[in-house]
Amino acid sequence: MINANNSNAVNSISGTPFESVGLSQLRTQIRSNQFMGNTSGLMPGLVQGNIVVLPASMAEEFLVFCRLNTIPCPVIGFSQAGDPRLPMLGSDLDIRVDVPEYCIFREGELCETVADISDYWEEDSVAIVIGCSYSFEDALISAGYRIRNTDMGLNVSMYDTSIPTQATEHFSGNTVVSMRPFKPEDIAAVTDITSQFSKTHGAPIHIGDPAVIGISNIQQPNYGDAVPIADNEVPVFWGCGVTSQRILRDAKLPLVITHAPGKMLISDVRYEQL
Repeated sequence: MINANNSNAVNSISGTPFESVGLSQLRTQIRSNQFMGNTSGLMPGLVQGNIVVLPASMAEEFLVFCRLNTIPCPVIGFSQAGDPRLPMLGSDLDIRVDVPEYCIFREGELCETVADISDYWEEDSVAIVIGCSYSFEDALISAGYRIRNTDMGLNVSMYDTSIPTQATEHFSGNTVVSMRPFKPEDIAAVTDITSQFSKTHGAPIHIGDPAVIGISNIQQPNYGDAVPIADNEVPVFWGCGVTSQRILRDAKLPLVITHAPGKMLISDVRYEQL
């Protein structure tokens, strides 16, 4: 079992500033377990994704669930049963080794975190990739807006909410959101920019008082890191792909594999290609 909590990893990869590292080098570092950090801020312009691996017998229904809940769970790719490749997202991607850290769930309980899921991959395994808000962070930064978690080298703050998803037979539960603080005068522009990214969660789903969506303490996220909010800022919430983890955890399937929160699959695809 590998425990990889490296909050400084977003700033460098084996001592090299990430701005000067190419995708091929980064992927090599991930595959060799030299980089196991958060991927926020890495490879600007390239789409990142949440991943879910589950048996083919349940994958079709889960894809239906995602189509019913496209804001938190926008599907950007999936594999064929038993095939770890994702050619629609990258010619050489291998879902078994190309994520910095994976979570192994059995009957809804987190059993361990690992850097390679080759030993867990089965002939009927299907990988589903869900769009990630890290993709629109780059667009916001390019437009001149600061992203607090990226600036501080932190994982984004993520919260369980009281916002229900649309259920299927085996999958139901509430939406998970990510939060980034902005000044009130910037929110209209931030909303306009992110609304263009429907495959990576789109526009905010809530702005302001977190209690309205069932968050009792904004300083204690359920996932990720606590990101400070200045007195002149407002919390802004987006649908989050960790919703898929929450839903699958509640379904208590015999085996489900996901990425570790904040540690995404980085594709070869630019966000404007989605």
